[in-house]
Amino acid sequence: MAYNDEYRPPVWKSYLYQLQQEAPHPRRITCTSEVENRPKYYGREFHGMISREEADQLLSIAEGSYLIRESQRQPGTYTLALRFGNQTKNFRLYHDGKHFVGEKRFESIHDLVTDGLITLYIETKAAEYISKMTINPIYEHVGYTTLNREPAPKRHMPVLKDLPDGKEENTGTEGLEELMPDLTSLVRRATLKENDRTPKYEKVHNFKVHTFRGPHWCEYCANFMWGLIAQGVKCADCGLNVHKQCSKVVPDDCKPDLKHVKKVYSCDLTTLVKAHNTKRPMVVDMCIREIESRGLKSEGLYRVSGFSDLIEDVKLAFDRDGEKADISVNVYEDINIITGALKLYFRDLPIPVITYDAYPRFIEAAKLTDTDERLEALHEALKLLPPAHCETLRYLMAHLKRVTQHEKDNLMNAENLGIVFGPTLMRAPDLDAMTALNDIRYQRQVVESLIKNEDILF
Repeated sequence: MAYNDEYRPPVWKSYLYQLQQEAPHPRRITCTSEVENRPKYYGREFHGMISREEADQLLSIAEGSYLIRESQRQPGTYTLALRFGNQTKNFRLYHDGKHFVGEKRFESIHDLVTDGLITLYIETKAAEYISKMTINPIYEHVGYTTLNREPAPKRHMPVLKDLPDGKEENTGTEGLEELMPDLTSLVRRATLKENDRTPKYEKVHNFKVHTFRGPHWCEYCANFMWGLIAQGVKCADCGLNVHKQCSKVVPDDCKPDLKHVKKVYSCDLTTLVKAHNTKRPMVVDMCIREIESRGLKSEGLYRVSGFSDLIEDVKLAFDRDGEKADISVNVYEDINIITGALKLYFRDLPIPVITYDAYPRFIEAAKLTDTDERLEALHEALKLLPPAHCETLRYLMAHLKRVTQHEKDNLMNAENLGIVFGPTLMRAPDLDAMTALNDIRYQRQVVESLIKNEDILF
C-alpha cells in the first residue's frame, strides 16, 4: 500500500449489489378455496395436498412465484414450491417458531422467499465471480500491519466500480454512496498506532453470524454481502464484517475494540490484553502489585478466603472501571479480598491460563519421575501456550515464588500454592469425572514445579 498524505478508504465493488437489485421479487400464489387442516403459521399461500404437477402449473405464470403444499408421499410434511430459472424448485419447509429450509430462520414466508430468490439469482449469475472473491483482497493492503498512521481529517466516500463481464459502471445509483459504511472497522484500524513496548500477540477473530441492517460490504474482499438476513459474520471483539467464506482466510490479527469488549472478568485473556494494549490483564498486574505492597507476610495468603460479597465488588469495579478500579487498603483492608478477586479472575476465564489444548502435555510432564525430563517436558509444554497466556503465567509464577520466600510468616510454600492454583489455572478438557479427579494431584505438581523453577522455565 503506497502511503499518500491522507488515508483513502477502499474501493467497494457494486456488482453483487446490482445483482441483488435485479433478483426476481416474490409473488405469492394464493389458494382461492378453503383448505382443511391448514397449519396456523401458513397463510393463503398454502394449497393443501396438491401434486408437483399442479404446483408447477400454478407457478408457471411468473418468476418468483411461490406456494406451499403438503407432501402427498409424506403427509404432515410441507414443501415450498418456488419458480426460478423457468422451472419449479421444491424445498422441504420447517417451522419451529420461525420458518426455514436451511440454516437461516425467518419471521415470515415472504422474507424466506425474498432471501432465497436473491441467493439463487446471485449464485447462479455470479458463481465464478464469487469463487474468486478471496483473491487479491483489500484486507492485505488495508490490514493491521499497514494501517498504523493517523488518517487525514478529510474523508473520502467509497467509489463503486469493478464490474465484471463488460458491465458498465453504475454511477447513477441514487443514494448508494450514502448507504456505504463511511467508517468501517478497516478505516478504524487506520487510526490505531502500534505501541512498541507491547508484544504483538496474535489473536483469532471471534466471528459470529450477523444480520446487517441496510447494505454492507465485506471488509476482506470489498464485495457486497447479499441477502436479507445473516448475510455474513461479524467479529464480536473488533467489529470486522466479512462474508462467511472470507472469514476462513482472514489473518489471525484481531485487534479488539474497547467498545466491543464490555467487561474484564470472563473475557478471553488475549482479547483483553489486545483491547487494552497491555502485556498482561490489568487485574493480574494491579492485584499482584497490591498484594506485594502489603500482604506477602499475611498468614495463609491465597489459602484463606475473603468475604465473597466484597470479592464480587472488586470484580464489578474492574468490569466497570478497568484500570481505574480502586483496590487500595482504604477500600479493601483485608488482603484476602484481593487474593480472592485474583483467583476468581483466573477461574472465570473462558479458556484457562493453561489452555485446553496444552493441558494434556502439562499433565504428561507432571507424571515424569525424572526431574530433568519433567523440566524439559514442561518447557516444551509452555511453548504451546498463546503468548499472552505464557506471559501472564510467567508473571504469576514469579510472584508466587516471592510469596514462598516469606513462608516463615505466611506459611505458604510451593506445594500449598500448587494445591490452591492447580485447579484455578488448569481445567480438564471434557474428561470424565474419575479422570478429572485423578488429574488434581498432577495439576498441583505442575504449578509447584513452575513456581520452584520459574527462573529457568520462562
